[in-house]
Amino acid sequence: MKKIELDIVALSHSVTQSHNYAVVLGEQDGSRRLPIVIGGFEAQAIAVAMERMTPNRPLTHDLFKNALETFEVVLKEIVINNLLDGIFYARLICDVNGKSVEIDSRTSDALAMAVRFECPIYTYEFILDAAGVILEENEENENTEALAASTPSQRKPRKKKNTKKSGTLAQYSDADLNQMLDEVLAEEDYERAAEIRDEMKRREAN
Repeated sequence: MKKIELDIVALSHSVTQSHNYAVVLGEQDGSRRLPIVIGGFEAQAIAVAMERMTPNRPLTHDLFKNALETFEVVLKEIVINNLLDGIFYARLICDVNGKSVEIDSRTSDALAMAVRFECPIYTYEFILDAAGVILEENEENENTEALAASTPSQRKPRKKKNTKKSGTLAQYSDADLNQMLDEVLAEEDYERAAEIRDEMKRREAN
């Protein structure tokens, strides 16, 4: 069965269900998008790896990656291989001393591992036919964000920090942003850290 390669194109919380997250996967050679419900912890794990942030202590998925590397197990790819009753299933395809080994996994955990190993993400045609959404090219960015925001997922509400760091990031200097980034990483507020990183990248691009 032919595999179709996907990329992570969006990660967002649901505006209708505040305890939910969605990750949207995009077909590399096409316009179809695959929204998948994931847990808040897994969403954080994916965001941390995508933003290349370093937690004070390893998260569970970092620990698993370190364990695999210690025993010379290489994660070659992940495959979202089934969809039953609205639930996606996935497998980790690993190389162990030249032998291919498949490990059953929740899709959210598989995606968190894929971004850490920088390995390909695949699925099959029948899954995209069943759950994929086609986006028009000229509306892709707007529709992708809306798709992620409206898809049920599993986010825990972020606690409000009693600090001046809340508010519009554009008003702070580069030095302030660097200090804020250190503070929120120490507090393990990775969502806020991602926002600060985005603002810093925006300034670098200008």
